[in-house]
Amino acid sequence: MSGSVALDEQTERLGARIRSVRQARGLTLVELARLAELSHPFLSQLERGQARPSMLSLERIARALGSSQIELIAAATDDLLPGDGASRVALVRKAEGPQGPFGGGSARILVHGEGSFIPMEFRGSNHELGEFYRHAEAEFLHVVSGTVLVDLGDDGEFELAPGDSIHYAGGTLHRWCSLGQDEYRLFIVKERRASS
Repeated sequence: MSGSVALDEQTERLGARIRSVRQARGLTLVELARLAELSHPFLSQLERGQARPSMLSLERIARALGSSQIELIAAATDDLLPGDGASRVALVRKAEGPQGPFGGGSARILVHGEGSFIPMEFRGSNHELGEFYRHAEAEFLHVVSGTVLVDLGDDGEFELAPGDSIHYAGGTLHRWCSLGQDEYRLFIVKERRASS
């Protein structure tokens, strides 16, 4: 088998998605490698589908791109779903939808395809704020259960209870954590930027 052959279709699609988002962000491969603290040759192989990233590598790449692991994985698997891709309706049942790590918890993406926004169900129990995230897309959070502290850096800190919502513009520093002992659930809607 030649070294130029992709490992599998999903790995190839993930690499293509990373390349597409990188180009949409105006980053060169060398710039992304520096931001993600990964080697340029590894990223080159990854974008061509010749290497699989570890979860840590994928997290670094996603952060550098202002995205998340689950969004990159979901975009890479959407084209593998049955159907012609031209449907105006995307149904995601209760136990369906791409799931994986997102911030300090886990998320499930609630739609398939390339719509203008990404709705997610988020579950977390972190009691520490952790690192800030920042991405070019606007984001909306609605608290379904639990009490959450949302820290928007210079824009302030906000305590949110079930039924409360907050929206912030793209480029806003953000992070959140639980203010209680129980798991919290959020409904998140993130704007989707064109990737090409």
